[in-house]
Amino acid sequence: MRVIGFDPGLRRTGWGVVDVAGSRITHVANGVCTSGEGDLAGRLVRLHVEIERVVLEHRPDQAAVEHTFVNRDAAATLKLGQARAISLLVPAQQGIPVAEYAPNAVKKAIVGVGHADKTQVQHMVRRLLPGVGFDCADSADALAVALCHAWNAGVGSRMAKALEAAR
Repeated sequence: MRVIGFDPGLRRTGWGVVDVAGSRITHVANGVCTSGEGDLAGRLVRLHVEIERVVLEHRPDQAAVEHTFVNRDAAATLKLGQARAISLLVPAQQGIPVAEYAPNAVKKAIVGVGHADKTQVQHMVRRLLPGVGFDCADSADALAVALCHAWNAGVGSRMAKALEAAR
């Protein structure tokens, strides 16, 4: 199974791809999609084009997207939500199942603590995917989302097989 994770942002959306074979998870690729400058609609179009390019290039079987962090600036949160929608939309357009995870759930899965900081997440992603390199926290966070989903999907798959066997 190949999983792509997204850490949505209007300026930069991080992405990370991992392959899952049983209990073995390997790094495939990671990076950042950028929207540039200009009006919101144009930035969302550029984000859509970049995310679509990544999805078509890496052909994931499943996708995972981090939930929006809601802050005091309602306008900024709304714009972030619109960028997040692109991260949900593109895989769905390709028929790829999309899961969603709260930031604290991702941090708890990767670090063991729901309120871990970005440096702790980056450290654990490096430990879990030896030799991985990333340019920024956005792609590290996206890899963390992909890892979180890989583990959750694996548990769900094993549970489904166990239930089927019990019938």
